[in-house]
Amino acid sequence: MTDRLLDSPLPLVAAPMAGGPSTVALARAVASAGTFPFLAGGYKTADTLAAEINELRPLGVGFGVNLFVPSDDPVDEAAFAAYAEELAAEAEGHGLELDPTPVADDDRWGEKLALLLADPVPVVSLTFGLPAPADIAALQKAGTRVLATVTTPQEAQLTKSAGVDGLVVQGPSAGGHSATFDPARTLEPIPTADLVRRVLEAVDLPVIAAGGVDGPDAVRALLDAGAQAVAVGTLLLRTDEAGTSPTHKRALGDPVFTETVLTRAFTGRPARALRNGFIDRHPDGLGAYPAVHHLTRALRQAAGKAGDADRLHLWAGTGWRNAPTGPAADVIRHLVEGV
Repeated sequence: MTDRLLDSPLPLVAAPMAGGPSTVALARAVASAGTFPFLAGGYKTADTLAAEINELRPLGVGFGVNLFVPSDDPVDEAAFAAYAEELAAEAEGHGLELDPTPVADDDRWGEKLALLLADPVPVVSLTFGLPAPADIAALQKAGTRVLATVTTPQEAQLTKSAGVDGLVVQGPSAGGHSATFDPARTLEPIPTADLVRRVLEAVDLPVIAAGGVDGPDAVRALLDAGAQAVAVGTLLLRTDEAGTSPTHKRALGDPVFTETVLTRAFTGRPARALRNGFIDRHPDGLGAYPAVHHLTRALRQAAGKAGDADRLHLWAGTGWRNAPTGPAADVIRHLVEGV
């Protein structure tokens, strides 16, 4: 495992955070501080992603693009309609009516893959599972290193068989969506460093560790566990260059929020967020991604614009209390103290 996955001076990665937080400005800032930047391709059109790549490429540094792997899991339409009815009162508070018909999409996988084959980037990371092996091979043939995000040693073994170049090992303490291949499973509460060790016992692939990064000690622990690099996400959410919504940023610094929990309530996939009223009112959620994501999207957008943190998906990892305001470069400098 001597092969170096990423081209950056520091063993740090700016995790891709879809939905707004990951911006070109944030990628530039962390790259200038010596960290490997990722653009978040999830939820974007291929044209928007291409524009971001074109903005970042002149910086002349290595960078990556993250893609969501589409799922073809069927949706229980009766259960979906019942969940839409359960959320009706939440939507009415913002003058909205939810559509009880599930929406399916592949997050424009084919268009984004075509873009990245025609205009290759140094690294592509995959989240939510594995695509066809031919897609992985095509990206590699184009000169791109392909990483898969895994949450168990078993998933790591599957990805090795698929021919990826390396892994992003995501612990359950990470903020936002879990990358688990099976969104119906209950995530085991395991420290990320222990998960890294288990994965490295199972497969011989280079690893980037993600989840629970709240300061320099966490970075050192993950590197000591065998990771080549450490991904940071939550600690960048409040920085000047992040595109995190003002409502989300305020909530991360608001002492009224006292814990993070895993929830399917907002999108139908397990994701770690600050515990708020929406999560408490809908503790079971519904395991149907991306259908639930589409169901609640307009509600969440309205909540964000209205400053309604009680109905917004406040993605946050367990280290959220240490997320500072100010320049992203300051976060990077703090994280590498003593490394």
